Amino acid sequence: MTGSEVRVLLADDQALLRGSLRVLIDTDPGLTVVGEAGTGAEAVELVEQCRPDVVLMDVRMPVMDGIEATRRLTAKESTPKVLVLTTFDLDEYVYSALRAGASGFLLKDTPPAQLLDAIRVVASGEALLAPTVTRRLIAEFVRNPAPARRPTRSLAGITDREREVLTLIARGLCNSEIENYLHLSRGTVKTHIGRLLAKLDARDRAQLVIVGYETGLVGTVST
Repeated sequence: MTGSEVRVLLADDQALLRGSLRVLIDTDPGLTVVGEAGTGAEAVELVEQCRPDVVLMDVRMPVMDGIEATRRLTAKESTPKVLVLTTFDLDEYVYSALRAGASGFLLKDTPPAQLLDAIRVVASGEALLAPTVTRRLIAEFVRNPAPARRPTRSLAGITDREREVLTLIARGLCNSEIENYLHLSRGTVKTHIGRLLAKLDARDRAQLVIVGYETGLVGTVST
């Protein structure tokens, strides 16, 4: 990022929505829109030109969808964070987007202030999963048969406490909620998360969620 300014690329096939998002984002002194793309292919191309910090990525787009665009962007060494736009009827895409490397999700009816906060959160290196999306994703995994949940990473190297933290992350809890649930300090929770990222070769919190699902660590829907 340039100083404290967060550079944002908009990727959505609806010009009207892009225009509305641009107006909203540009009203925030810490955010600026550096480009717009109407397809996933355009988004991949513009990232090279505009060097955004965050790509606000729609899922359904012509030529190349947001999932494939996210996969191509995150395969590069230097890549922006991808914040995926989703709706309740696009649940089937959420897991694919996580696997592709997305760092977060927003519902398209997210209030403007929350959208701006989400962009900053993802730009800072944190993952953001809307609680409603996380709960629905967990429910979908619970419904899936066991063969669909193939372990891709071993949990053998993590401690019991780290396993507890990982379980809570996969269930959608934020750091403060984990602190309260396990009666740990903020610094201790951050230390556990840092060790999990290193041990499981995960890029960010969203990737830890994947590990929790794929290894079957999350087996029930949190109530």
